[in-house]
Amino acid sequence: MNGFFGQTGIEHHFAVFTPLDPHDFLLSCIDRRIFDGANQVIRKLALFSSAFLFLSSAASAEVPALRPDQVAFRALYKELVETNTTLSSGSCTEAAAKMAARLKGAGFPEADLHTFAADGHPKEGGLVAVLHGSDPKARPMLLLAHIDVVEAKREDWVRDPFTLIEEGGYFYARGASDDKAQAAVWTDTLIRFKQSGFVPRRDVKMALTCGEETASAFNGAGFLASHERALIDAAFALNEGAGGRLDANGKPLVFDVQAGEKFPQDYRLEVTNPGGHSSRPTKNNAIYHLAGALTRISQYEFPIATTDASRTFFARMAPVVGGEMGAAMTAFAKDPSDAKAAAVIAADPGYNGMLHTTCVATMLEAGHATNALPQRARANINCRIFPGTTVDQVRDTLASLAADPEVKVITLGARSEVSKSPPPLTPEIMQPIEALEAKMWPGVPIIPVLQPGATDGAFLTPVGIPTYGVSGLFGDPDGNGVHGLNERIRVGSLYKGRDFMFALVQAYAMGK
Repeated sequence: MNGFFGQTGIEHHFAVFTPLDPHDFLLSCIDRRIFDGANQVIRKLALFSSAFLFLSSAASAEVPALRPDQVAFRALYKELVETNTTLSSGSCTEAAAKMAARLKGAGFPEADLHTFAADGHPKEGGLVAVLHGSDPKARPMLLLAHIDVVEAKREDWVRDPFTLIEEGGYFYARGASDDKAQAAVWTDTLIRFKQSGFVPRRDVKMALTCGEETASAFNGAGFLASHERALIDAAFALNEGAGGRLDANGKPLVFDVQAGEKFPQDYRLEVTNPGGHSSRPTKNNAIYHLAGALTRISQYEFPIATTDASRTFFARMAPVVGGEMGAAMTAFAKDPSDAKAAAVIAADPGYNGMLHTTCVATMLEAGHATNALPQRARANINCRIFPGTTVDQVRDTLASLAADPEVKVITLGARSEVSKSPPPLTPEIMQPIEALEAKMWPGVPIIPVLQPGATDGAFLTPVGIPTYGVSGLFGDPDGNGVHGLNERIRVGSLYKGRDFMFALVQAYAMGK
């Protein structure tokens, strides 16, 4: 209440006057003026007391008391969020150990808790936990979440990024949404299963990993896929990558399910040159060669491509969006060769990323002195490759567009293998989602999405573990500050999403 009354407000009045009976106080006042003044104080105190009770009751009506299981979850979530897991100064290993300790406290034996850290990466460890099922013939399911977060500088944030703050209906902190919300829910779900005595039909596995947010970092999901494949073996995995969308007023609009993602790949354009004195310029200038190549690449659009998920996305988003964009989506879903419809959709940067492979210049480096001809010029091109297109095909296209033998196009290290096809949205996957979503958000359409970004699902799908993005966490239209300043998630969205994920995992755990 400090924000409303101020530090000298109602708390001060209560502290001074409530220990003393009002009548005793009045009788002690010999001077009539003091008596009258005391009366005024008591009347004001009564008004403040009424206001306090009114506001308290109103607040309690708007924010219902937490259930005991929500109180326990909040404590787990807070511990995970407040454990710094940035690459520069944090430790995923510490966060994984804390979650393992909570699971052990809930009754998980040591044999079912596998903490790991690769040689040379002591702070980038993770955790795999297993809740065993009753049917050894039923293939397991895997819950995947990354626990590393994007860097955050305290001086740039309104609040301490590594302190969980609940304010105005939101949780604020780095990782409050991406991806410690889901990581906390997965851990909490296993704890609740264990404590309640629930025995699933199939094994339920959980992998909390590091390195998702930094392309050059050690990646825990990639390590498990290549070194501990048997440990995480599963019929399918649930991961981040999709969630609900809210309108500007907080009303649910759509419920997304990710089925596949584009593949991120960096290429370097490089020109080398003998250079020389700037007083003797020549046309053979490394910067000019590079600039010409970049200009030609910037003017190119990769061919339109689709998947079942992307066509379904546009078909189901059309009535939600409406207007010219909605009409274009409908036309494109019916006929992906409709160039006019594709052009309308491509005008939106977010939708454009779902239409085809995209490449964009992201970094430049050139020259070595202000009075010298450049001996080297480089540019980084970041591409998001559509399923079905290879890394080499994109490199060859960039080289062709550069159209200059002086410009070398170099493929930089790949983040993961390229999936040949996105995971299929089978009835076994979709029916539990559809049944629960209809109960919790009736009338809100479910829309499959091909993720233009990148998640750790890129490491699992290529090795035979089809990975789907599903969370039930609804976000604001502005993206909730994810990867930016003052990252947040709605308190109500987190608790309701937690209920959804718990029920969904339970449904899958008992399925075939």
